[in-house]
Amino acid sequence: MVNNPTFPQAMARVHHVGISVDDVDRSLAFWKSFLGIEPRFHKVINGPYLSKITGYDNISLDACWIDLPGGIVLEILNYLADEKAPNDDATANPGNVHICIETTDIQALFDRAISCGAKPVGSGPIDVSEGPNAGARGCYVRDPDGITLELLQFP
Repeated sequence: MVNNPTFPQAMARVHHVGISVDDVDRSLAFWKSFLGIEPRFHKVINGPYLSKITGYDNISLDACWIDLPGGIVLEILNYLADEKAPNDDATANPGNVHICIETTDIQALFDRAISCGAKPVGSGPIDVSEGPNAGARGCYVRDPDGITLELLQFP
């Protein structure tokens, strides 16, 4: 729990981060290869609550949960809907998000991500010269669905 008297105490922690993908099996293959772990859950779900919570009538989701390092769950979802289109993956676009993974060997993790099917953004790890991460090394890669992963190594 955050120790801040102005923080709403009803919020305990971040439970999971969800990403929408075009093909859960393809995405899962990347994440399994990249992290070397098996999913906690993978199933098509279609309970009536999904329509109420998502706003899509009679929606089914191909849903998968994997445990990221540090205790956060990554929820990988394919909305089994007829009309959908991928977002532009440019990280400057409002609504786009990225997932940052801290590492002790950024070059090895970058190389692993690329070998698992990620695409580099830029030329690879660079020195961070300003801001809260000054002194670290960082880079962006994109998974097969265009989700941006930031890799970050502190000195």
